[in-house]
Amino acid sequence: MFLQIIEGQVRDADVLQRQMQAWKSEVRPGAVGFLGSTSGIADDGRFIAIARFESQDAARRNGDRPEQDAWWKATEPALASVSFTDCTEVDTFLNGGSDDAGFVQVMKGRAIDPVKLREMGNEMEAEMTKARPDVLGGVIGWHGDREFTQVIYFTTETEARAGEATMGDGPEPGPDDWSALMDGEIAFVDLHQPQFD
Repeated sequence: MFLQIIEGQVRDADVLQRQMQAWKSEVRPGAVGFLGSTSGIADDGRFIAIARFESQDAARRNGDRPEQDAWWKATEPALASVSFTDCTEVDTFLNGGSDDAGFVQVMKGRAIDPVKLREMGNEMEAEMTKARPDVLGGVIGWHGDREFTQVIYFTTETEARAGEATMGDGPEPGPDDWSALMDGEIAFVDLHQPQFD
């Protein structure tokens, strides 16, 4: 799997919403290798979209299509400070992304030791199913210098916040705790009204 993450500050929400609908109906049918996307607008007005493709080549071929180019030219004015992040290394956990999610949280950070962090994630998966029934699944895209973007799909925001509260009941983080493997602070982007395709 290949992820492309698009971010930008919303200038015109109406145009953006109209263009997102236009992509689904007019552009998506010809997007070979497209697996789906999750998008939304955060409280600070930031738009974020996570598009999943079968491969980087499929994403490139989609981007080269004239209809995709025309769509983007009509969409770009609705956003400011747009950035694109490509993730050729992608992990999934539980059931991966879920269109049943009522709340999506995007976490962005940098790992001290990506290999150990990924191993720990695999080990925690079975435990998470029991401890956090609010978590439907997620995807993690790796990019840059040990940087990652993790997208977690929750049943509802209320249940997610309740689940977060229970996580604070354990012991203080130790050397094997995932937070000890973070190089700096983690940035959180909450999508209260996620859109799926």
